[in-house]
Amino acid sequence: MMKRLLVTGYKAHELGIFNDSHAGIPIIKKALENQIRVLLDEGLEWIILGGQQGLETWTAELILELKDEYPHLKYAIITPFLEQEKNWNEQKKEKYERLLMQADYHTSVTKKPYEAPWQFVERNKFVIRNTDGMLIVYDEENEGSPKFIKKLAEQYAEKNNYRLIIIDAYNLQVVAEELAEEERNQFL
Repeated sequence: MMKRLLVTGYKAHELGIFNDSHAGIPIIKKALENQIRVLLDEGLEWIILGGQQGLETWTAELILELKDEYPHLKYAIITPFLEQEKNWNEQKKEKYERLLMQADYHTSVTKKPYEAPWQFVERNKFVIRNTDGMLIVYDEENEGSPKFIKKLAEQYAEKNNYRLIIIDAYNLQVVAEELAEEERNQFL
């Protein structure tokens, strides 16, 4: 049973998304919601995020929407280092801080500001060891930053009972078509 789920994927800029009104965001959120609802029905309690702009912030927003229906659902933001938002623009900082304040738990794995890439590796190892599985939005055709944590999770899953759930471009296309169909049916 999966009680603690790590959710990750692309950063917004890796998807060519530069504002919150991008048409792709509702599609991604719906794909995440579909998967998370199944896991909630199976006993999911916690979702672990890193707080990165993109997939992880959209997931936090989705969790806050789902809390009305699933009040037991909690989320944690576990960052690799302190002040990860230091160089973000004001709008992104404000959104991040809002999501951080609403989180049920938040911490930094290394307890110091950014020093080197090893902090990302340590955070990834920590969150994989402390979750029962990972839901990742990632497509092999379009490499990006999630490839590192995905590889680590695959290696961990070889020796441990760890579930890896991947939402890829095909899955997103299916959701996009379903949403378009729903929209068309509303006007019939």
